[in-house]
Amino acid sequence: MKMSRRAKRMSRNHKRNAQKSALNLTALMDIFTILVFFLMLNQNDSEVQNNDAIQLPKSVATNELKDTVRILVTVDDVLVQGRPVIKMSEVAKIEGEIIPALKKELDYLATRSPLPEALKEFGRPITIMGDKNTPYSVLKRIMDTCAKAEFNNISLAVNQKGEAG
Repeated sequence: MKMSRRAKRMSRNHKRNAQKSALNLTALMDIFTILVFFLMLNQNDSEVQNNDAIQLPKSVATNELKDTVRILVTVDDVLVQGRPVIKMSEVAKIEGEIIPALKKELDYLATRSPLPEALKEFGRPITIMGDKNTPYSVLKRIMDTCAKAEFNNISLAVNQKGEAG
């Protein structure tokens, strides 16, 4: 039997539309899997690193720790970003309020990343982690040195204790 033109056209269109390929999800799943692993590995949880050399004071503060330059004040050393800068015995011998070795290290860190104009009023952020038995005079000298090196946004790290009451 002979097909009409309309029937032939409809048959051709049905064949052409039936050949459309489906979406291949295998490649898409591979990309999402890689993305999930990348995000999991590069997740930045700012937690205080566990260090047995110091015992942080306790506080009811609830602010989260931000990822900033960290100064660790132990019984023996002052460390900036984990690198020893000066011994505590030498800090006691230095005259004046500024600790030169600490200021030199902070100036170096400040030159590595310029401060945007919008943040110059607040200064650079820094976190000081000091043992609870560290004398206040030493902490004050460290904070003065930080302020002279344009690290004015100073935070003190503490352990969070339960709610008062």
